[in-house]
Amino acid sequence: MDQITNILAQAAPASGGGIGQFLPIIIMFAAMYFLLIAPQRKKQKAHQKMVTELASGAEIVTSGGIYGTITNVKEDRFVVRIAEGTKIEITKGSVTTVVSSEGDA
Repeated sequence: MDQITNILAQAAPASGGGIGQFLPIIIMFAAMYFLLIAPQRKKQKAHQKMVTELASGAEIVTSGGIYGTITNVKEDRFVVRIAEGTKIEITKGSVTTVVSSEGDA
């Protein structure tokens, strides 16, 4: 019986260190937040602000590379004129760049 107790005592890991064991993991998560997540959220907020400020007459570029002029703003999409007599509807999220706004003239 004494021999089994000795074997179990040797197999059990020594507890200690507490939060010190998790400190490297916590530091890695903090670094990932500041290097990856925070800048992405900032970029996402700037894009959302740009999209909400768009109005009719703004020249834009879509994520597919199509240049056009916004002719109508709907609740969840834009109507964009890409050529004379050619209009398409695109989602608000597919606008990547504003080339010029109506007030830039």
